Amino acid sequence: MALFTVDDDEFQSWAKEVQAKAANPTHLKTELQHSLKRVGVQAQRRVSNTTPVDTGNLRRGWTIEGPFIDGAIISLQLSNNVEYAPFIENGHRTRGGSGWVEGRFMLRDSIEAIGNELPLLLTPGFMSAMEGLL
Repeated sequence: MALFTVDDDEFQSWAKEVQAKAANPTHLKTELQHSLKRVGVQAQRRVSNTTPVDTGNLRRGWTIEGPFIDGAIISLQLSNNVEYAPFIENGHRTRGGSGWVEGRFMLRDSIEAIGNELPLLLTPGFMSAMEGLL
C-alpha cells in the first residue's frame, strides 16, 4: 500500500525540452552567435571610449566583424584601419628620435576587461543550451 504518489509529468516534459535544445546544434549555434555579437559590441564600445581623442578619427575607426565560426575556432575581429593606431596603442618615438611616447594600450586593456566580464555577457539562452550539454 502506497502512502503517497509522485506525479513527475511536468519534470519529464521539462527534461525532454532541455534534451531537445541540447541536441539541436542549430539552436546552440544561433545562441552562440547572439552572445558573441553582444561581446563584440561591448568590446567595441569599451575600446572606443578609452581611445584618446584629438580629431576623433581614431575613435571613429574602430570596427567589429564576426562572429566567425570555423570548426572549433570561434572569433571576432576588432580592428582600426587608421594608419597611426598602432603607434598610439604601443607607443612611438618623438619627432627627431630624442624621446619616447608611451602607448595608451586601449585595445589590450579593453580586451582584458571584456575577458573578465565574459560570463556576464553571454546570453541566458546560450547558457541554458550549454547546461543541457554538460
